[in-house]
Amino acid sequence: MLRHDKTPGPETAGDVLSPYLHAQAGEFLRSLRLHREAGPDNDGTEEATRALRRAARRISGTLHTFRPLLDPSWSEPLRTELGWLSATLAGEHSCAARLARLLDGLQRLSGSQVPAQRGESAAGALAVGAARAGALLDRQLTLARTRAHSAALQALGSSRFHAVADAVALLASEVPLAGSAAAYAVEVLPPAAQLAEQRLVEAVAALPLARAAHPYNAEALVQSGEAQDAPWHQVRLLLRLHRYAQEALHTGLPYEEDERLLRAGRALDRHRDASEAAAAAAAAARTPRIAPATAYALGVLHADQRHEVEAARFAFQQIWQPMAAVTTPVTTPVTAPVTAPTVSAP
Repeated sequence: MLRHDKTPGPETAGDVLSPYLHAQAGEFLRSLRLHREAGPDNDGTEEATRALRRAARRISGTLHTFRPLLDPSWSEPLRTELGWLSATLAGEHSCAARLARLLDGLQRLSGSQVPAQRGESAAGALAVGAARAGALLDRQLTLARTRAHSAALQALGSSRFHAVADAVALLASEVPLAGSAAAYAVEVLPPAAQLAEQRLVEAVAALPLARAAHPYNAEALVQSGEAQDAPWHQVRLLLRLHRYAQEALHTGLPYEEDERLLRAGRALDRHRDASEAAAAAAAAARTPRIAPATAYALGVLHADQRHEVEAARFAFQQIWQPMAAVTTPVTTPVTAPVTAPTVSAP
């Protein structure tokens, strides 16, 4: 991981954290206003929702990484509620993106949008089942998207959401700090950021990167399935925490994020998308009384998405290994266990 030459100066930890949290709270409130002004079901609403979630993730991640410096009676409940809000708002977009990914995969695998006549070949069976599989996935994921849309609308009109918005509005003007935030920033902020980095490094070290050293690894497809995705999802969240910690650490300083970290994050995003799409294809294949050709097409689609999972792991491995080779080991002792932070995906 790259080290930055500039670190916070003689300011206190509160002097550095407060402007960053003020800025993210302001972005949250602006996005909320744009969301309300755009109205339902248009491109402006979707973009405002994404911006709202981006700000919520950064606030939540900062509250997680620097929680010893914040009033826990305020920060812990807000972190939890921001995670709930971001996950709720993500549901509709996730269903739509998953459906588009799966339908594109079916079209690519079958070679045509029009099913061929039933034949004896595997290609013919796939062509026959692809249209039916697509229709089944469309019904299931459209229903899931509709439910997620209703849940998001209900959440945005709830008293729970209004309490979150009120808390963020307070954050835009005042950050409830703990007494430890009066210490010099250079003394307490870098160790907290290094702890976030060390957790990431340790989580990556636990991944089977040697097995991910080849794209479309057939052996890995046999040895690891959906149950092995969780550590990779955890690394994705920890990578985000590390990025957000660096943003907060360099508040008010010239800072350009390492492009390799961004590419590693995008590879893990593709990993998440492919693994969830594969799970959706497997769930559709378990639908009772579907035709054998439909089940066959869904099985091929599931395998295709699992290959995409392995390709994303290979891409991450190719990005990470050169970074790890030049990383100076972090010496800050880890005193807390690596736990899943309340930071939303994606």
